[in-house]
Amino acid sequence: MSELARDEGLHEAVHDRLMQGYWSEAADIGDEDVLLDLVAETGVDRNKAKAALDEGRYAARVEASTREAQRHGIHAIPAFVLGERLLLVGAHPHQVFERAVAQLDSASPEPA
Repeated sequence: MSELARDEGLHEAVHDRLMQGYWSEAADIGDEDVLLDLVAETGVDRNKAKAALDEGRYAARVEASTREAQRHGIHAIPAFVLGERLLLVGAHPHQVFERAVAQLDSASPEPA
């Protein structure tokens, strides 16, 4: 659904709604009707979303993304790649991200 939403320019809204539904409302996003209802709340056409699921329209894109993540050593979520050089796996406090960005900044080569 997030790939369809990306194509529709609604990725952030769909992502946020699914996360809220799952984590805050205990919605069973594995249930197709629940998933479609949540996605439709963001403005994605429910029939279009159902057709995308039924057709497996985005399966190849998701599989390619999964392979790319695994190539980078990502085998769990959440995972964050910072500056294309630093991988943080798992949920971390804001301060960990601040230190990671500072580490990247200090390791960046000086402009010529």
